Amino acid sequence: MKQSLMKMSALVLVLGLAAGCASQEAIDRAQATADNAARDAAAAKSAAEAARAAADSAAQSAAAAQSTADQALAAAQEAMACCEANRDRLERMFQRSMQK
Repeated sequence: MKQSLMKMSALVLVLGLAAGCASQEAIDRAQATADNAARDAAAAKSAAEAARAAADSAAQSAAAAQSTADQALAAAQEAMACCEANRDRLERMFQRSMQK
C-alpha cells in the first residue's frame, strides 16, 4: 500500500509539474500577446497624433489661403471700382467735348 501511495504521489507530482509548465507557457503567451497589443496601440496613437498634426497644419494652410483669396478679391473689387470711375470720367469728358 505504501508503494502504491508513493507511486500515486509521484504521478501526481509529475502531473502537477507538467500542468504548472503548461500554465506558465500560457501565461507567457498571454503576456506576449498583451505586449504586442500595447505596442500596436502605441503605434496607432502615434499615427493618430501625426495625422492630427497634419490636419492642423492643413487647416492653417487653408485659413492662410482663404485670407489671401479674400485680399485678392478686395483688390479686384477696388480695381473694378477704379476702372468704373475712370470710365465714367472719360464718358463725361467725351460728352463735354461733343457739346462744344
